[in-house]
Amino acid sequence: QVHLVESGGGSAQAGGSLRLSCTGSGFSLDDYALGWFRQAPGKEREGVSCINWRGSNEATYSNSVKGRFTISRDNAKNTLYLQMNSLKPEDTAMYYCASKSTQYCSPSHESQSEYRVWGQGTQVTVSL
Repeated sequence: QVHLVESGGGSAQAGGSLRLSCTGSGFSLDDYALGWFRQAPGKEREGVSCINWRGSNEATYSNSVKGRFTISRDNAKNTLYLQMNSLKPEDTAMYYCASKSTQYCSPSHESQSEYRVWGQGTQVTVSL
């Protein structure tokens, strides 16, 4: 079975930092683009960031997190990361990692239908 498991969520104060991890099992993450998504209460799930397969590693970010969040991958550990700095209360959400069915991120909007494996989510709560 293939799985993605997120960890690293929790509570932080505004201006603080958290690092999320997403580890794959049952398959290699090397050959796929990987993404982070989030869903706040009462809102639709939205794309946060995407990173190309290991041969490229170029990344894209939503405007709301650009300059504050950094996506990265450690292929040896089969793990995806999201470093979140300068956190804001509006970053409060359930965060999900996912493996895309292709190698490359979209240059504009990530279509969630193109992601085939999803983690169970990890909660991030940011307070003033």
